[in-house]
Amino acid sequence: MAEEQPGTPDYTMGFSEEFLESLRRYTADASAAYLIPYLRPGLRVLDFGCGPGTISAGLAARVAPGELHGVDMEPSQVELARSVAQAHGVTNATFHVGDVTTLSFPDAFFDVAHCHNVLMHVPDTAAVLAEVKRVLKPGGILGCREMICRSCFTEPDFGVIQSAWDMMEDLLVADDGHPQMGKELKARLQEAGFDNVYATASFDIYSKPADVEFIYMLATQWFLSPEITEAAIKYGASTRELCDAIAAAYARWKDYPGAFLGVAFGEALANNAFA
Repeated sequence: MAEEQPGTPDYTMGFSEEFLESLRRYTADASAAYLIPYLRPGLRVLDFGCGPGTISAGLAARVAPGELHGVDMEPSQVELARSVAQAHGVTNATFHVGDVTTLSFPDAFFDVAHCHNVLMHVPDTAAVLAEVKRVLKPGGILGCREMICRSCFTEPDFGVIQSAWDMMEDLLVADDGHPQMGKELKARLQEAGFDNVYATASFDIYSKPADVEFIYMLATQWFLSPEITEAAIKYGASTRELCDAIAAAYARWKDYPGAFLGVAFGEALANNAFA
């Protein structure tokens, strides 16, 4: 199968090492638990927007000897996904560079399609879902897990850290993204013509000392990096003074005994409609 060429917009959040480490923390057990009960050996799975493949590897293991195809617009992510699969001994996963609005797969090719934090970044969500619907078998399963930015929290806030979440929302909107996609999933899938849509929600929790240290590193070395703060200032999502205040608050937060952070997600399962 020829590799698709990426055709999606630029991604303001970038692919720094700190951000990639946050993606590597996602696994099938932790991030696709709502979908796993519906997987069985022999199924063919599409993981669109697969990123570094840490979720893909777990999904592929559960459908072996079936196959998984991961698609991502970023070549470096696809290379990482191939390395992750190899490191985990996964031999039934194939990864492609491609645009999820123009997939090079035949109609009704997949039994299951999956995405994690993908629809929130895609300007034309309807186009993506229409293409996924095309390559999914009638009655096939679609599983999506997407962030709900407005429901994420950092405790304690020190009067300013919530502004970081607001800044993330504004940056996503500036990129024509959808920061509340997690709570919009049910309606979006229904509008796209999927049946039996079942929506749930969950949190990824960061509370252990190692988790707190990781969040501090992610906030200060990635989210508050010059590249992102300059973009936020350019788009009117923040100011230099606010970014400095957020950085100072996170320095206090990492040493606070009650430091606690929750990332909110909406999840949805649906069936492709029969013709």
